[in-house]
Amino acid sequence: MTRIIESLAEISNNYDALFCDLWGCVHDGVKGLPDAIEALRAFRANGGKVVLLTNSPRPRKGVEKQLLEQFDVPADCWDTIATSGDSARAAMLTGAVGEKVYHIGTPADEPFFEPLHLIKDPVDIQRVELDEAEGIICTGPFDAKADPDTLRPQLLLAKQKGLKLLCANPDIVVDRGEVREWCAGAVAKLYTEMGGESLYFGKPHPPIYDLARRRLSEVDASINDNAILAVGDGIHTDIQGAIGEGIDSLFITGGLARDITKTSHQPDEEALTSYLNEEKSNPTYAIGFLR
Repeated sequence: MTRIIESLAEISNNYDALFCDLWGCVHDGVKGLPDAIEALRAFRANGGKVVLLTNSPRPRKGVEKQLLEQFDVPADCWDTIATSGDSARAAMLTGAVGEKVYHIGTPADEPFFEPLHLIKDPVDIQRVELDEAEGIICTGPFDAKADPDTLRPQLLLAKQKGLKLLCANPDIVVDRGEVREWCAGAVAKLYTEMGGESLYFGKPHPPIYDLARRRLSEVDASINDNAILAVGDGIHTDIQGAIGEGIDSLFITGGLARDITKTSHQPDEEALTSYLNEEKSNPTYAIGFLR
């Protein structure tokens, strides 16, 4: 039975580290969320470690820059960052979808193709047109506001060629303020439904948790899984991933599920129970917003 709590401090003494999602938890795609920032600061002040665990396709340096300069999230509320982008980059640079790749994404995703020091002897990645490609790298749709179905012609050709699609961000949608946008996960989902093969490296899939544990061990190698709390607003990413990894979870109901859970300050208990039953999910805790 999921327990609804009033604040992170109510349970924080039970944990030594957080795997904390960003979008919908620490920022809303426009600005940082003050209560969440203070909650993370307080957790660290009591000796806890914070790993920001995000399905962003950006390298961690790019995420850090975005947090500081775009969202005004201060550096004193985290210890390290693990991104889906870094996990997927590692796979790309070891040849998961070949050397000649077709990129579905935007110019903002250019850092995805930068070198990654974790990989020795990387393959020589060349970006080419689809008809020359050995595989696809998807960091997001060309247009985040357009229905992913607009990519069906390219995906059909890719499927006919037998190409694998590397998905750098398994999220289906995110909310940028009040505007909902499509993510790479929506493209990968469509490709799979069409009969193509999609490879995933972000939440809820194991590779990003392996990366998060490595990042955490660089900060404190003594923390075990039973002392880690995963925090997130995605029932199919953050919560499903935590459950799959055997990690306790705190479901932020005021993010992607705010309407269906009838969340204002806190979720409506009946609506939350109905939603979790429908999704066959059982997070350890739930709260309206991280605070």
